[in-house]
Amino acid sequence: MPDRRQPDSPTDDNPFAAPPEGRPDQPWQPRNGGGGGNGEDPGDSDGRQGPARWDPTDPIQRRARYALLAGMWGFFFGIFGIPSMGLLLGALALYWGISALRGKPAAATGEPGAPTGLDALGPAARPQRTAAVSGLVTASLAILLAMSSYGLQLAYKDFYVCRDDALTKSAELQCNTLLPNNVLGDVLKVRQ
Repeated sequence: MPDRRQPDSPTDDNPFAAPPEGRPDQPWQPRNGGGGGNGEDPGDSDGRQGPARWDPTDPIQRRARYALLAGMWGFFFGIFGIPSMGLLLGALALYWGISALRGKPAAATGEPGAPTGLDALGPAARPQRTAAVSGLVTASLAILLAMSSYGLQLAYKDFYVCRDDALTKSAELQCNTLLPNNVLGDVLKVRQ
């Protein structure tokens, strides 16, 4: 089978390749992302830096990520039938999401009219705002699931007490008379 390698081209960008003949070895330098072949960052042309990266020391960015994670896990706990954890994580996610959207960055100045909250982060605010808003949405869903679970338990308390106190299967089946004759009653009904 013939060799399938293509001839080396001048645009070959293999970082592990040996330097071309006649050119001395150069020390390793990290690449700049997305730049052209000249090694300049495209955001440097007008003197500004590109969007900032994730900074775990910034409380706004940290709270936005916490809101997303807590809201997501609160939603999962609500779906899997652990409403107390869903309620706790949902409440924390609401707090962190709101404080991330309204908070002041660590390096904020006291100038009047200066942007506050995520607006002060400039281009780095978009992923953090997305995380904070997603955390708020999932937190709201987690709290809704937890409250509906607690509401069902409160509305049908007699059924749950009867079912938990039943000593035999026939006594447990008698508890079905305490449920309404609708879709919800069919879901909660004790099966034979």
